[in-house]
Amino acid sequence: MRYVSYFRVSTEDQGKSGLGLDAQRKSVERFVADNSGDIIASFHDIQSGRFDDRPELLKAMAFAKKHKAFVVVSKLDRLSRDVHFISGLMKHNVKFVVAELGHDVEPFMLHMYAVLAEKERKMIGQRTRDALAALKASGKVLGKVENLVKGQAKSIATRASVANIKAQNVLPIIRDIQERGHTTLEAIADELNRRAVPTPRGGQWYKCSVARVLKRAA
Repeated sequence: MRYVSYFRVSTEDQGKSGLGLDAQRKSVERFVADNSGDIIASFHDIQSGRFDDRPELLKAMAFAKKHKAFVVVSKLDRLSRDVHFISGLMKHNVKFVVAELGHDVEPFMLHMYAVLAEKERKMIGQRTRDALAALKASGKVLGKVENLVKGQAKSIATRASVANIKAQNVLPIIRDIQERGHTTLEAIADELNRRAVPTPRGGQWYKCSVARVLKRAA
């Protein structure tokens, strides 16, 4: 059985909650191994939970459909916390599987899990609004200049972190290609393009882009 893995993290802190990239990857890899399957491609987004903000999920679904594979996620909320989106996938027979639930989960139970995930998303949003209101009521000035400067520095660090994570994500595919005898940068790039693996920026692979990934991974 073939799988296309998809991961999503929305904040740096989720690495401590069991929802980080490494935790998701280990869960998916264990599930695929238990089912004697193969991961033929991997995609991930590092953004908020809005579906429109997750281009890599769209790519994962398209790639899985093209290659007649399952999109596999560690937890249902990594796919979406929107019950209508999950129901739409089920209605249109999109092939996906949740590692912690397995292939045999009943559609009714999957729908209920989606309802609970959406409820959790709404509760998180309400807690955030309540916290901001409390800060404002206590006289806290939001959006100060020094906070903006710190935010810009954090944004730069986050972009670098995202690039490093994407490099680590594609590295196993590159290692597999190298083990199959494609050892030059050009040969690796050609094989990545043949497998329809997107670059971290979603484009085509070239020698220089392979070199950048190997450098970041090192």
